[in-house]
Order: sequence, then structure tokens, then C-alpha cells
Amino acid sequence: MLDLWEAIKTRRSIRKLTGELSFSSLLKPLEAARWAPSAHNAQPWRFLLILDPQVKRSLAEAMAEAWVKDLIADGVEKEAAEKAAYRSVRMIVSSPVAIVVCLTMEDMQKYPDERRRRAEYLMAVQSVAAAAQNLLLALHAEGLGACWLCAPLFCQEAVRGVLGIPSDVEPQALVIVGRPAESPLPPPRRQLNEVLFINRWGVKP
Repeated sequence: MLDLWEAIKTRRSIRKLTGELSFSSLLKPLEAARWAPSAHNAQPWRFLLILDPQVKRSLAEAMAEAWVKDLIADGVEKEAAEKAAYRSVRMIVSSPVAIVVCLTMEDMQKYPDERRRRAEYLMAVQSVAAAAQNLLLALHAEGLGACWLCAPLFCQEAVRGVLGIPSDVEPQALVIVGRPAESPLPPPRRQLNEVLFINRWGVKP
């Protein structure tokens, strides 16, 4: 297994995935996600594991349909919109497994004012994102490939409809998982001195 630093530096978004995965092979990465830090230790994440190919296809097609409507509304020609959406469907359907990462506010603090409600919601989003990162790193450490897709944010009702997700639970991301069938080059990263300030904004190290 990779050590933490190596896992962080070598993880890639893998869009070409293959192979068959057992349910048990996913338990350790999901366990890693469960151990992420969270606001108030509320653990506002929920994971919906999609193993059934037909359910996966139905989800991909529902999200694609919503995306096509958005693209057409943006002025993209229907043929081009459908072509882009088909590529997305093909990527999701060809992946062995999909995991829908969801958010629930059930155990988060409740406030009467909008300012604090928004802050509390963002704390939940940050917590769920931390769990998703743990998941990605653990999948990579186990020799699996994965790609974090934010598409559910743009079509939450479509995702809920296919998967029976309650109205008070938000689909936040779709993580596709499988055996890596590509080896992408490292993407460019900003240097630390480009993103780090000391004591006051704008003061470089």
C-alpha cells in the first residue's frame, strides 16, 4: 500500500476505468471516508453505492438529459449538446462502480437567521468534501482508479428521482471507480509561494 504522501502526490482523476470490483473491495476506502473530520462531529455524509449496471445507466441518462437541457438553454445546438452528454453517459456506464456522495443536515446545528444557516450548510459541505477526499486517496492507495464528478449538483432532482433519495438529502458528487485503464500525466500545480501568505493577505513567504 502507498504511504500517505505518495498517495497524495500520485493520485489522478481516472476517467477510463475497467474491471470488476467486489463489494468487499470497496469497504476499506468507504471506511476511510467515514473517518474524515466533520463539523460538530455531525458526520453529514451519506454514501449510495451503485453496483447494478442498469441503475448506473439510468442515473447517467437522467443526468445527461438534464445537462442537455441546460446546454440548449445556454445556446448550444442540440446535436452538440447531445454529443457532449453522450460522452458523459459512456464514461459513467463503462465504470464498474459509482458512488453518490450525499449531504444531510440532519445532525447539523439549527439557527433562526440566514447568515448562520448558510455558514452551517457550508460547514456540512466542507465535511462531505473531506470525506470524499479520504475516499479518493484510499481508493488510490488500494490500487483503484476514481474520478470525482460534480454533475449531481446541477441535477439533484434527477438524481433523487432515479435513486429514491429523500428531499432533505443532497446528492453532492458522483465518484466513479474501477481498475485504472489510463495513466494521466501530473496536472500543473501552482507553487506553494503562489498560494501561501504569512500573517496578512498578500505577504509572501
